[in-house]
Amino acid sequence: MKLNLKIIIHFFGLLLLCNGGFMLLSTLVSLIYEDGVTLNLFFSGLSVLTLGAVFMLTSLNHNKEMNKREGYIVVAFGWIIMALSGTIPYLFTGAIPSFTDAFFETMSGYTTTGASILNNIEALPNGILFWRSLTHWIGGMGIIVLAIAILPLLGIGGMELFAAEAPGPSADKLHPRIADTAKRLWLIYFGYTAIETALLKIAGMPFFDAINHSMATLSTGGFSTKNASLAHYNGQPVIQYIIIVFMFLAGMNFVLSYFAFKGKIQKILRDEEFRLYFWFVAVFTVIAALTIYFFADPKQSSITHPMVWGEFESAFRHGLFQVLAIVTTTGFVSADYTLWTPFLLVFFFGLMFLGGSAGSTAGGVKVVRHLLMIKNGFLEFKRTLHPNAIVPVRYNKRAISGDIVFNILAFFILYMLSFIIGSLGFSLLGLDFQSSVGVAASSLGNVGPALGNFGPVDNFSLMPIIGKWWCSFLMLIGRLELFTVLILFTPFFWRNR
Repeated sequence: MKLNLKIIIHFFGLLLLCNGGFMLLSTLVSLIYEDGVTLNLFFSGLSVLTLGAVFMLTSLNHNKEMNKREGYIVVAFGWIIMALSGTIPYLFTGAIPSFTDAFFETMSGYTTTGASILNNIEALPNGILFWRSLTHWIGGMGIIVLAIAILPLLGIGGMELFAAEAPGPSADKLHPRIADTAKRLWLIYFGYTAIETALLKIAGMPFFDAINHSMATLSTGGFSTKNASLAHYNGQPVIQYIIIVFMFLAGMNFVLSYFAFKGKIQKILRDEEFRLYFWFVAVFTVIAALTIYFFADPKQSSITHPMVWGEFESAFRHGLFQVLAIVTTTGFVSADYTLWTPFLLVFFFGLMFLGGSAGSTAGGVKVVRHLLMIKNGFLEFKRTLHPNAIVPVRYNKRAISGDIVFNILAFFILYMLSFIIGSLGFSLLGLDFQSSVGVAASSLGNVGPALGNFGPVDNFSLMPIIGKWWCSFLMLIGRLELFTVLILFTPFFWRNR
């Protein structure tokens, strides 16, 4: 089947129009705060809007049928086009003059990784800080899902795109029409962001910081307006607890939030993935909190605003905060956890491979995949004893097809291979072992803070240029769950069938 290029170009144009519109929103913020970059941001938005209009006008007469192949191309290259165009505000304002650095920061934003090359975040104009947070917020729920809600206006069905974008082994639909699903997800997403912003403002955070941190929390991104990240608010525990609650919500399947608003609480409590997600967070928090309380050395805290040592509430809060920040791949920092104890260093490194729930904005492997792999592993013991028995893997009391189990196992193997190859790539660039494995795990899992020279109180400014591009690639394949991008490198994908 011949590739439908015109619909791909048309969709790229739509994405650029959305991106340009968000840049104009940043222009409005710049104008309100009079930060001196209003015109630069305006021309950034205008140039992207113009490019988007050209793309759409040159592809008006397109075949409106989109198959799975076009869906994967639009998703993978759509993110790249958004990242490329997203560099323009940084370049036009001079906030990040290097194209490589600007692309790294933008890709980190859209993939909700939260890794940064910026050394002095607080010196940036407010319009740029807002744009930086917006890249998180757009990427959090998915650029493609945003556009799916608009597709019916163009007469295009969005199921192929949703299948490629869906963050997990399956995509639960809230409504038979996929566009209505996207709208409901975005309504919940927007509502959570507005509620968190209001609560943070009431708790004492300035409004501008509140809205930026809310966008970073709900997207599980981690960009902060403060150099010390959330450690800046170590003296205001209420602010950290509010962010803890919304990190937990962002790491849940957003479909469960929809059920909660509909009053179907039992449906949430019966969900196996949610229960395992909750217990993971609870058990890991107890381990981290007790280790901090009994074994961490207060002299080893090198962050600007150190935690209060020797108090159980402080140990519990920082343990819970960092467990959630890493499990949900948000990447906020309340202290330099790499200096607490060697045990916690390895512990938090392991959590980078966990991830949030399927259908959340979190990155990583995802809890449901771990759950099904664990179940299948135990069932292998039964199959060994009873080789003729048919023992299916069950999830939420339903039998899971063998194809799904094989897909999950293939994903995990591919994920670990990507991690190993990613680590080898960084080691070839001269990074030490701890930095290599830390950056690979962090980039692939969209976590943000890594280990070694790129830990929670450091940034990626000293990463070699090739390393930044390698990071960006790992961020992209991690955010789009490997298959969506890597399938483009297979020869059979491009054959006309």
